[in-house]
Amino acid sequence: MRTEHLPIDPVARLRERRSAKWRTFPDDVLPLPVAEMDFPLAEPVAEVLRAAIDRSDTGYAAPTRDLAEAVARYARRAWQWDIDPDGVRTVADVGMGIVEVLRRVTGPGDGVVISPPVYEPFSWWIREVGAHVVEAPPVDGPHGWCLDLDALERAFSAGATAYLLCNPHNPMGLVHRRDDLAALAELADRYGVYVLSDEIHAPLVLPGARFVPFLSVSDAARRRGFAFLSASKGWNLAGLKAATVITADPAPQRYVDRLSPHSLYRTGHLGVLATVAAFDEGGPWLADALDILDHNRGLLDDLLAELLPAVRHRRPEAGFLAWLDFRALGWGDDPAAHILDTARVALNAGHRYGTSGIGHARLNFACSPETLTEAVTRIAEAAEHPAGAPCRRRSDPAPRR
Repeated sequence: MRTEHLPIDPVARLRERRSAKWRTFPDDVLPLPVAEMDFPLAEPVAEVLRAAIDRSDTGYAAPTRDLAEAVARYARRAWQWDIDPDGVRTVADVGMGIVEVLRRVTGPGDGVVISPPVYEPFSWWIREVGAHVVEAPPVDGPHGWCLDLDALERAFSAGATAYLLCNPHNPMGLVHRRDDLAALAELADRYGVYVLSDEIHAPLVLPGARFVPFLSVSDAARRRGFAFLSASKGWNLAGLKAATVITADPAPQRYVDRLSPHSLYRTGHLGVLATVAAFDEGGPWLADALDILDHNRGLLDDLLAELLPAVRHRRPEAGFLAWLDFRALGWGDDPAAHILDTARVALNAGHRYGTSGIGHARLNFACSPETLTEAVTRIAEAAEHPAGAPCRRRSDPAPRR
């Protein structure tokens, strides 16, 4: 594991951060819910931000092609995907981009399909635009979880107008296969459904898997698809507010063209500067981060096998989020609440990702191995106590040497 260029601060120092991950819970709680990483900022990103502050450059985002061209360069290097910068539109974040596109491709009462358990805000975004949620959960196929194409066809043929694709899938860490994406595109084209592909975790695909951009798979995907890409997860830049909507065909492009011209000015100027730096110069940092995440997903496998063998878990192919099934422990519909009370470890409640998430929780392993070990150890100790009895409190994990 390469850590010499990416040393992770001890938890006591991390608690000085003022982001949501570190300000939501008391200091005796190890926070492993919010999708923020504990890693230090990539130096090329830090440099461009320091330079902007030094010149008091904190105004509005400029109407330039800088971000679009950086996205195109990165996509070509990372995935051999050729993007026309003219098809890249800047927005404040992926969520805002999805909501604004949904407003234009759906009407009140329309059905929008999701595949739960899936990122909790998907349902909120659909309701925000006056549409209703239609569920088509993944299935357990011969090679692991995959899209349920039969369920998707039933939903599309019944009149759904859009599908929110999570690619890679959060919280399951599933990297969709090219054949499945191509089949999805053909179904969408046949039934006139638009596919909005949230690809925010794409830079974080781990060894053993390969990310396939939805718009790259076929002409049908390009006719029916929108992609949403940001550096916010790959380089931990969520608070800087910069993302993109990508189209590759005039049909979806006309909807993006209808976005408010003021949407650019809702984007963070510092976010644009940081994102360009991340995509253009952040490759070495990302390689180190992926190395640590790969190590930690293996460590989590080992810790669960040793300390919590009743907890079911599949190694994620992308990202830094583990989807854990606690049902065998009898901790109810919301094991995250039990774990917070008894182990003082904060996880995301699985039921918020859809009914199939009942009895599950999401764990963020973008932390030091010591923190991950401490968290699983605390949860294992909670499993040895009667329900509702707090386990022994521990101090913060010791820093790595």
